[in-house]
Amino acid sequence: MKTIHTIIFDLGGVLIDWNPEYVYLEVFNGDRDKMTWFFDTICTHDWNENQDAGYPLEKATEDRVAMFPEHEELIRMFYGRWEEMLGGAIEGTVEILKSLINNPNYKVVALTNWSHETFPIALQRFEFLHWFEGIIVSGEEQTRKPFKEIYELTLKRFNIAAEDAVFIDDNLRNIKAAETMGITGIHFKSPEQLTKALQELHITL
Repeated sequence: MKTIHTIIFDLGGVLIDWNPEYVYLEVFNGDRDKMTWFFDTICTHDWNENQDAGYPLEKATEDRVAMFPEHEELIRMFYGRWEEMLGGAIEGTVEILKSLINNPNYKVVALTNWSHETFPIALQRFEFLHWFEGIIVSGEEQTRKPFKEIYELTLKRFNIAAEDAVFIDDNLRNIKAAETMGITGIHFKSPEQLTKALQELHITL
């Protein structure tokens, strides 16, 4: 059994609830099919992730408007109303984080896919983001998960040995990428499931 000394948290979907549905489900009058079509076709997950890797929000918006001018108003909402997509903290995970931060046996850092333009809003809103020893924000680094470079950067910047670390993320793709680096992965589904997974790794909460 490996001894874990470092816990690496993802943020969105693990500690912070972010979901564009908070804006668009209302815009589409509750029509989930239309909303899903919009996310699958126009303001797609891949498009948004490109901004997580540092692409300017304004340029990304204008690019999309040029491609789909008939949907300009809806496209401009994506970053224009971004703050409304930012829900609350996932309190159960925040409690887990607090316990780990208070334990001197662990180094606790974060690795997030997040635009450098919007991350300051989260920093202002969520006090617990200031608890970490450090945070790697993909937009600041011009790369993102699941690319190898961002995991290498995290290990190097915080002087982490991959075999001594566990990485918690709600995206299985990102977990698998971390595991190829020798980092133990936990695919986050709920605070209760995370508690159990950490206990199975003999991490003290």
